[in-house]
Amino acid sequence: MKISEKGIEFIIKEEGEVLTAYICPAGVLTIGVGHTGKDVKPRMKITKEQSREFLKKDIAWAESVVNKIIKIPLEQYQFDALVSFVLNTGSNALPTSTLAKKINLNFSIEEIEKEWKKWTYGGGKILDVLISRRKREVKLYKGEY
Repeated sequence: MKISEKGIEFIIKEEGEVLTAYICPAGVLTIGVGHTGKDVKPRMKITKEQSREFLKKDIAWAESVVNKIIKIPLEQYQFDALVSFVLNTGSNALPTSTLAKKINLNFSIEEIEKEWKKWTYGGGKILDVLISRRKREVKLYKGEY
């Protein structure tokens, strides 16, 4: 599957778009629409076009993670929510998570929501911004956003 335009808009709204490198609440050097990695340098500046190129690559990578890990058919909004989750948590979170196991085993939405909302730590501490984001991602996953 591929993310929808609505999913891309959701991610941009969640992440924001900052064209100068900054330290996010989890303590990670970030630029653009939540882009992190070795190619992000302190005080780095990019254009909106460069930001969107980073976003395209980051989304393609997150789509591949979701497509590889989730074995059941998904609705578009569920896929979009999972791509947002992977972009925010990184490549190691979903593959080893109880969340993925419960999705693949068709657990109830209540069980999936409970697992999803556990992912609120950044930099070793619970972050209010992640509590709020997980609630919105769950709403998207449920088709309510």
